[in-house]
Amino acid sequence: MNYEFFIAKRYLSAKRKQAFISVITIISTLGIMIGVMALVIAMALITGFQSDVQDKILGTTSHIIVSDFTGEGLIDYTQLISRINDFEEVTEAVPVIYDTVLLSGPYKSSGAILRGIDFDIEKRTAPWLQKLDQGSIPSADAKREEILLGREVAFRIGASVGDVVTVLTSSSRLSPIGLIPKTKRFVVVGIFSTGLYEYDSSTALISLNSAQKFFDLEGRATMIQIKIKNIFRAQKVSNKIKEVLPPETYVTTWMELNRSLFSALKLEKKLMFFVISLIIFVASLNIIASLILMVMEKTRDIGVLIAMGATSKNIKKIFFYQGAMIGVIGTSLGVFFGLTWCWLANTFELIRVPVDIYQISYVPFYINIRDVSIIIGVSLLISFLSTLFPSHRASKVDPVVALKYE
Repeated sequence: MNYEFFIAKRYLSAKRKQAFISVITIISTLGIMIGVMALVIAMALITGFQSDVQDKILGTTSHIIVSDFTGEGLIDYTQLISRINDFEEVTEAVPVIYDTVLLSGPYKSSGAILRGIDFDIEKRTAPWLQKLDQGSIPSADAKREEILLGREVAFRIGASVGDVVTVLTSSSRLSPIGLIPKTKRFVVVGIFSTGLYEYDSSTALISLNSAQKFFDLEGRATMIQIKIKNIFRAQKVSNKIKEVLPPETYVTTWMELNRSLFSALKLEKKLMFFVISLIIFVASLNIIASLILMVMEKTRDIGVLIAMGATSKNIKKIFFYQGAMIGVIGTSLGVFFGLTWCWLANTFELIRVPVDIYQISYVPFYINIRDVSIIIGVSLLISFLSTLFPSHRASKVDPVVALKYE
């Protein structure tokens, strides 16, 4: 242990004549600890919320969606899927049919989006299909048409497993009395819950073949849903896919569909980081005040050290180490208590929120190593910079003046 660090440690731990300096030192440490703790919790909260919402959104939709401008459906979609699957980044491409319908249940009627999907393929990547709230997935060999309802949709129309619901579509068919809306009866075989309120409150699912027949889209699909290996390369992959598709098709990504939500979350994360960093900055001002008062108190000691051969560089190191120790201790305690709070909040689901507003039942805290590293780096940098002026002032003490009356 070099003597500069030893003296700095003694200055912090020894009982001083001026208790006021000790109080400022403790306040400086607590200020940095509270600032770092607040930053860790805030960043974990924003990251957790964004990650949870992102997972739920991607669990109900795809990374890239291909549709057509005409609204008549994609013709020869199997050939288009074959072209799309040629890309190495693509892991899955499936046809989907959807349209807005009116669901009539035992008690009420409600608008909904009816989707026709391939359950065998979707089940592989959708955990909510693997574990339904009630019932089972529609069978391909069923004698009657079967349907899955979102939990909120089922509750709204008063339907449960085994009930029959009537689906009425806006497309019309010709009858002796003129054009009438097309209707069909389905047996409810299951109820699902994705955790995304908007999806659960507006979606009903049937098999792809049933949807093609019901909407008169034989050999066609409304859109093709694509999943890729890296979700953040969706834009680049979509640009490549556009090159092999007909001009009448339209390609969009999950980021474009939810741009406003994720842009708001990113902006909020940056602003919160900036605002709470001011707490650490204010705490660093206490470090400056504490060290300046320390220099004033230890003027005689500094004079003795310089008279014994200590250089300006050695004196700077003593007070730099002292301020650095305050920063390191405050940062370490802040990270520890911040991570502990996040663990407790996740384990006991301490912060619960309305699911219909936030799409989740409680606020999750996700610890991102990169965010924690940045917080530690910023906190230590501010702490170290705050030692520069006091240490420089200490190094300029004149030993003759300091020891004049000794």
